[in-house]
Amino acid sequence: MPAAPFVVALVAPLVTLLAVSAGDAQSLYKYRDENGVWTYTDRRPDGGEAFETLPLEQHGEPAAVRLYQRTLEDGTAGLVAQNDFYGPVQIAFELTAADNLAPDVPTRGNRILDPRSETELLALPRANPAAAMRLEYRMQYIPGKPGAPHAPDQPYRLPYALASGYRVSQAYPDQVTHADPGSRYAVDFVMPIGTGVYAAREGTVIEVASDYFESGLDPQTDGPRANIVRILHDDGTMALYAHLNWNSIRVEPGQHVARGEYLADSGNTGFTTGPHLHFVVQRNAGGEIVSVPVEFAGPGASAVTLVTGDLATAY
Repeated sequence: MPAAPFVVALVAPLVTLLAVSAGDAQSLYKYRDENGVWTYTDRRPDGGEAFETLPLEQHGEPAAVRLYQRTLEDGTAGLVAQNDFYGPVQIAFELTAADNLAPDVPTRGNRILDPRSETELLALPRANPAAAMRLEYRMQYIPGKPGAPHAPDQPYRLPYALASGYRVSQAYPDQVTHADPGSRYAVDFVMPIGTGVYAAREGTVIEVASDYFESGLDPQTDGPRANIVRILHDDGTMALYAHLNWNSIRVEPGQHVARGEYLADSGNTGFTTGPHLHFVVQRNAGGEIVSVPVEFAGPGASAVTLVTGDLATAY
């Protein structure tokens, strides 16, 4: 008798714990405001203006982690995770329901997925080889390997052109909008839209989001709508450059960037009250993304810790 089919039901969408991430494609709305000025926005105008709808295409598919089942010729199966990122990812998974699964199979686990890899998470033998199997599962994932040390070989370069200076609008210990562990030690630099943003430290680009051009004050709606570049360093920490200008990012996942290399232009996208660059270094602290304190290169090869109100000049 042939083996019965293997059925998997995914009961929860893939959940990413990244601080921000790329999202779905949008529509672009074009209309004249009350002053006759042409306006372009990703929010449908609600003032009764006549508008034109234009497609806004995504710049490639965002990286993700996916679960799927693989059935072998002998009827046995495995639960497999695919990591599309150019960096390691920690995944937590759980079987929430299982019909006809052998009783000794673990129902949950944690694994580290290598960059651009497929990893078998579980072997899934059936209790009755002739009967159908049905699984339901869920997972969460975050970037990086747990316990990465923060060990830069020199202070970070300020992430803009040398000899230019910008005011710090928020830095530790101020936590007006940096209250969560992932942003506690972030630094916000006030700068005009279109200011060049440069890599503060060399590394590999592991995430890019570049499809947004609007901002707002709702952290739930507008928070994920920030254009970003995330760079993995050789010690396992990651730098996040956020609120970048729409369509200005000139690096892509998998690309190695040098210290001081141009990444994008600053902008005003996502959850923000005005144009600025949000810069933070993070690490995987064993199931949680946390930020770490950062020192920047100052005059005379000194190391500088920035605080709110500083005028920070890049050396």
